[in-house]
Amino acid sequence: MFRTAGLSKKYDEGGKSVAVLNGLDFLCEAGEFVGVFGASGAGKSTLLHMLGGLDKPTDGKVYFNNENIYSKGNKELAAFRNKKIGFVFQFYHLLPEFTALENVMLPCLIAGISKKKALELASEAIGHVGMEGRVKHRPNQLSGGEQQRVAVARAIVMRPEFILADEPTGNLDEETGIKVFSCLEALNRGMKTGIIMVTHNPDLLKRIPKKFELRNGTLHAA
Repeated sequence: MFRTAGLSKKYDEGGKSVAVLNGLDFLCEAGEFVGVFGASGAGKSTLLHMLGGLDKPTDGKVYFNNENIYSKGNKELAAFRNKKIGFVFQFYHLLPEFTALENVMLPCLIAGISKKKALELASEAIGHVGMEGRVKHRPNQLSGGEQQRVAVARAIVMRPEFILADEPTGNLDEETGIKVFSCLEALNRGMKTGIIMVTHNPDLLKRIPKKFELRNGTLHAA
């Protein structure tokens, strides 16, 4: 599970300290699907980055399965991100010189998994998102929705406990966005993968069972 205690983040802007998160407390159990929404600049992406070990808090703690992730060294934190967390962003961040299958294999190879096993895991992940017929295509040969589904496959290839999704449908048209969201729903139901998703889309928020608004630096149940 994820738990934060007194999570705060401040940035220096023009010599002034600006608080984005202010003593935020949050709990997300394994297997839950949680939506986070709020005004632009409220700190939604900052929250996901701190949960995923990408950005250290100014104050407070982030616990994953009751262990403070920021007590880890850089190498341990990188391993945590690789093995326990899957990231999906608004932009796909696929490597253009690699095929869809090769992009999905990358987290496995980074973790030191053999190429044979990485191929097996990547093929399974691509099957979960319905991209079996496009494995040899490079990103510029795929539509936006197809690229995002490859990005989702890459996020789940290491069988993480949680996916952190930051506006995963924000760069897609409505119909394609619904397909990608339905893919995340299926992963949550079928694989029991916990999902924390930031979105501005009210129609998608209606389908998420547990929702919070990020306002004034803290989360409010919606």
